[in-house]
Formats: sequence, C-alpha cells, structure tokens
Amino acid sequence: MQHGTEAQFFDGLTAARHRVTVALTPDKHALIITGDSLPEPLHWRLMDIRALSDTADDTRLTVTRHTASDDEAPRDVARLVILDPDLIRWLNSTRPDLFKTETHPGALRKLLFYAAGAIAATALVLLVILPAMADTLARLIPIEREVAFGKAVTRQMERQLRWMGADGDLGCASPKGSAALDKLLTRLTDPQDMAYQIELQVFDHPMVNAFAAPGGQVVILRGLLDKANSPEEVAGVLAHELGHVESRDATRLTLRAAGSAGILTMIIGDFTGGAAIALIGENLLSASYTREAEGAADVFALDMLADAQVDAEGFADFFGTLAEMEPVNLPEYLSSHPVTANRAAQAEAFAETQSDTTPILTDAEWRALQSICD
Repeated sequence: MQHGTEAQFFDGLTAARHRVTVALTPDKHALIITGDSLPEPLHWRLMDIRALSDTADDTRLTVTRHTASDDEAPRDVARLVILDPDLIRWLNSTRPDLFKTETHPGALRKLLFYAAGAIAATALVLLVILPAMADTLARLIPIEREVAFGKAVTRQMERQLRWMGADGDLGCASPKGSAALDKLLTRLTDPQDMAYQIELQVFDHPMVNAFAAPGGQVVILRGLLDKANSPEEVAGVLAHELGHVESRDATRLTLRAAGSAGILTMIIGDFTGGAAIALIGENLLSASYTREAEGAADVFALDMLADAQVDAEGFADFFGTLAEMEPVNLPEYLSSHPVTANRAAQAEAFAETQSDTTPILTDAEWRALQSICD
C-alpha cells in the first residue's frame, strides 16, 4: 500500500467527522481508509467510487461508493472528503466514471409516472376545481368587497399596460370629453336597474380593446375610440361589457386567474407575486369568456341599446370595422371576443326591428369623446 494522506470520513449514520488516512493499494485498484475512530480499515474499490459533483473543487473532492441502496441514486450513505491535490488530480485523470450519474433501473419510468400524475393533478385543479370555486365565490362575495377588488384589479391592469410600453398616467380626462363619456353611460344605464354603480374610464393606449373588471369597473382604451366610426359603435361595445359586469363574468374570470396564478407561483417559485400580476393582467386583456357568456352579453347589450333607444346598427357596424382590419394585425377586442357572422347578423337583424332611435351623442360630443386623451 502506498503512502497515505489525511482525509475526512463521514459514516452517514452519525454527525461525527472522522480524521482518517487514505491510500491507494499497490495495484491502484482501491482506496484503503484507516483511522483510530474506525472499527476497522475500509476497502473502497476505485471502480465503485463516485464523486458528489456539487462538492468538488480544486482543493477537495467528496466521494462516495456506488452500491445498492433504497434511494433513487444507488449510493452508500458514507462519504470521504479527499484533501490531497495530487490524489484529486490522479482520480480525475484516471477514473472516467468518477462523475457518472446513476439511478436504479426503472427510476426514470417512475419519475415520468410521478411527473405525469403531477401534471394531471395541476390540470384538474386549474381546469375543473378552480373554475367551480370561482363560480361559487363570485356569487358569495358582497358587492362592496367586489367593488374594492375591482378597483385594485383595474390599477393592476394599468400597470400591465405600462409594462407593455405605455408611459405615465394612462387615465384620460377633459371637460368636454368626460361630459360626453358620462352622457353616453347615463343614456345606457338610466333605463336599467343596475346591480353596480358603473365607474367608466378611458386609458390612453392604442390597443383596440375594452374590458370589464369586477365590481362595475369598465375601461375603454383609446385605440377603440380611434377605430370606431360612430358613438353608437362605442355604445354597443360598452353595453356588451356591462353585460359581463352584471353577470359577474369579470369577477369569475379574475378569481380563476388569481387562483391559477397562486398555483403557478408555488410551482415556479415566484414568491414576489410577479406571476400573479402578469397572469391576472393578461387574463383581463385577453378576456376569453365562454360561448354562453358571450352570447348572454350580446343579448344584454341589444336589450340595453333598445331600452335606451340607441340604434343597434352601430354594434353591428363595429363588428364590420374590426373584420376589415388586417388579419395579421388582429385587434385585441376581436381576438378576445370572437366575432362570428352569426353575432354580427344578430345585431343587424335586431337593428332592423328598432324604431324611434335617436343619436346617443351629437357630432360635437362625439369629437370631444374621441379627443378625450389629447
């Protein structure tokens, strides 16, 4: 046996650190580990030695043995810390399997099985359990709390738009523009017995979109005002969003997104809440409600327009305005509220049944509304 060198040995059963001497056998096929605190010398074959890669550096090398065990990695619980640079270099240069990663036969299959189970469980929670819970919570939350929740979500939505490139305060207001906006909202809501006190805002952003947050918070983006050809088009879109508000669709969607974000936060380890903010904001920007919810919001909008004696032709025209835009530059409202020929035809047919409608805004008020962000 060659001359020994000092090392440290841990048996893996106790916290004791043993000062030992380690040396190569004359045939250089094994390490002999001896020490006063060891009951007997240990014989570790070099072919069985495996390094713990996360503890290796130029001054020390921690090794263990490849052996049968109950762990996923078939390794001995004991470990040896080699401190001799010459021995470390020799082992690195002569033992090709030193850093080999090994697992029990079937371990990969077991890992894939567990991963598939975890994915299935997550999908069950995200797609089945959370939607059901969100529907229940949306019915149980008191309106005053829903309003406070909606205001927080709207502020969060504003931050999301800033992350997408908007600068400064996004809220738009001007004396004449705000008066026109109030007139448009009042004309639509006065004939209704609304469950919410609607708070309507315009954000200075070029996106062609409008969204409803919980608790009667509704936002129209400047891009929608720019693309609309008449105030009746805006009124139709607003009435549709008010339908989502009254049905609490926005509350259900936001609760669902918040729950999904919480789960994703745990999965990806984002404990700062960035995932939650991004996911809820993204869900509101691209609010994809169910086909039933969209259909109910359309019916609500048409009835609201009729009660307010506003021509529903504008609602149908807005679908046409969106459809004429370049497909490669699909407007956000069109992508998040799928427009079908049937929906446009429904609005057109409804408009033909109307009579005694009057303009919702004067030409001057419409110009003031379109320039509210100037």
